[in-house]
Amino acid sequence: MKLKSVLLFLVALMILSCGNDKKATNDDSKTEVKQEFDYNVEQFADIKILRYRIPGWDKLSLKEKKLVYYLTQAGLSGRDIMWDQNYRHNLTIRKALENVYKNYKGDKSSEDWKAFETYLKRVWFSNGIHHHYSNDKLKPEFSADYLKTLLSETNTSLEGEPFDVIFNDKDSKKVNQAKGVDNVALSAVNFYGPNVTNADVINFYKQKKSPNPDKPLSFGLNSQLVKKDGVLKERVYKSGGLYGEAIDEIVKWLELAKGVAENKAQGNALGLLIEYYKTGDLQTWDDYNVAWTAATEGNIDYINSFIEVYNDPLGYRGSYETIVQINDFDMSQKMKVLSDNAQWFEDNSPLMDAHKKKNVVGVTYKVVTVAGEAGDASPSTPIGVNLPNANWIRKEVGSKSVSLGNIIEAYNNAGSSGRLKEFVHDEEEYQLEKEHGQLADKLHTALHEVIGHASGQLNPGVGETKETLKNYASTLEEGRADLVGLYYLYNPKLQELGLVDDWKKVGMAAYDGYIRNGLMMQLIRLKLGDDVEEAHMRNRQWVSAWVFEKGKADNVIEKVQRDGKTYFNINDYDKLHDLFGELLRETQRIKSEGDYAAVEALVETYGVKVDQSIHAEVLERNKQFTSAPYSGFVNPVLVADMENGEVTEIRVTQPETFAGQMLNYSEIYNFLPEEN
Repeated sequence: MKLKSVLLFLVALMILSCGNDKKATNDDSKTEVKQEFDYNVEQFADIKILRYRIPGWDKLSLKEKKLVYYLTQAGLSGRDIMWDQNYRHNLTIRKALENVYKNYKGDKSSEDWKAFETYLKRVWFSNGIHHHYSNDKLKPEFSADYLKTLLSETNTSLEGEPFDVIFNDKDSKKVNQAKGVDNVALSAVNFYGPNVTNADVINFYKQKKSPNPDKPLSFGLNSQLVKKDGVLKERVYKSGGLYGEAIDEIVKWLELAKGVAENKAQGNALGLLIEYYKTGDLQTWDDYNVAWTAATEGNIDYINSFIEVYNDPLGYRGSYETIVQINDFDMSQKMKVLSDNAQWFEDNSPLMDAHKKKNVVGVTYKVVTVAGEAGDASPSTPIGVNLPNANWIRKEVGSKSVSLGNIIEAYNNAGSSGRLKEFVHDEEEYQLEKEHGQLADKLHTALHEVIGHASGQLNPGVGETKETLKNYASTLEEGRADLVGLYYLYNPKLQELGLVDDWKKVGMAAYDGYIRNGLMMQLIRLKLGDDVEEAHMRNRQWVSAWVFEKGKADNVIEKVQRDGKTYFNINDYDKLHDLFGELLRETQRIKSEGDYAAVEALVETYGVKVDQSIHAEVLERNKQFTSAPYSGFVNPVLVADMENGEVTEIRVTQPETFAGQMLNYSEIYNFLPEEN
């Protein structure tokens, strides 16, 4: 499970779980940054590009640096898998647009060229032609005729459907989560053949039986489901299979990483990951996750493979992603107290007794420094991750939770947008956020990942949530974890554990921020008239809207109209805490019992439709701010210095431009054909 950042000014608010020898040393777009660090790279459309640092790099041994380098190269080697998973024409379109960008010699001061450049950057940021968050197809602000001119003048070929789809209405939604439609057929994501339907997927996986029903395999996680001559078959992601060319490169680097593993447990886990990539065997995937979860010693860790299922409308197939991590020992020790007290939180939760875990095992929580990201984690990155996703592994073995400390640090130092002042109800709310907001966000991240995703259990005989709750599984799980965090953020236990100096003010700041964002501020991400479709955005709205409605009788949250503007003011934090607990109890019941009718009613009633008058007002109020509502990152570039064929040092450099890094990646990590 991953936790996504929402807005730059609320960086850690909950939204939320990895041929030829080409070297990254030939990147002309990078420069070593020795002066005061500049976090900001550029801004375009609705996107802001930032840099992040790798503090403590010089304290690592050469062997540890090699491990980080090899893991980072492995991750980047699979970058194009994500592009192809997102949409079947993405690689064809990207390569054509990049060729134009590199070779066009005409007028680059025209509005058409500027529009072309912005469109390409948006495509780079989204790993394809659909918006990274809304899933809507990106609309170019230049004409088809202009693109034809650019193609002709640069001797670039882009014809047929890959050209037409840039401008027409076909494949308009990468992931369609709407109610009452064939979600698979209407989603452009390339997890399914063009003639596969919801019914095909459900019926196909009904026939799959795990050898051990108590340890269900993640069927569909690492394959594409296609239909030929009326027969369904899986194309498995593995060496020699689908994406095999890139997977072989991933394996090459993982084998080098295994050779410099910090300890036996880490090396064994890497060995199982390599075997999984070679065979595509889902039992090996589970064996790997068990070994990886148990490998908690050492300074370096990683996420790598086909993991999160948010991009699958039915929640089966994993998107490729990778995050390479260095432990932040100081912050990890401070936050370890949550892991150590996980059982207390479970025992004292408002869940029904039958839904509580009697023995919460193996929850490890670390603050980490990111050294590199790729696939679904880049350029738009999570700020917290909890893995593995399999419920039975979480219950029997445990999980790893990480907070990406240097990513959060970069957000916090990139500059304020000013939006906060516009949307707070009064000066008291503003000061609470300024004084306690960052700590509240950090604790919410930790509680969401460590306690939230690890809490609760399914009733005996109830299937996995992707089977029982279907297209609502992801938003239900993220909302449930959010609610765990919200319930405990307003609790004196946090002060007793030494995590806060004033639990009440921290909790109040957290509640203010969540309601403010869930009912208003996140709407700047939607076009007027659109429904809410992204899973995390839905969960923030249905949680906020549910407690707002249920608290009306007691005026728990007051809707205030002042000077033509709307604000939401919390009048009773104690009662709001109780409402969060009540909703948490119900969401766990829904998950534990697999109650599809209840989750459908909850999400569709509170999480999908938007108050149009408030939405129009929010968009109007937001016009005064120039800071983009979304942000993401370029990665530091690790440069390996060689002597007599041996790595003698690995240096950290920073890219100067977003375009430079994207073009460099396309040149170096170009392992897949345009059509797969």
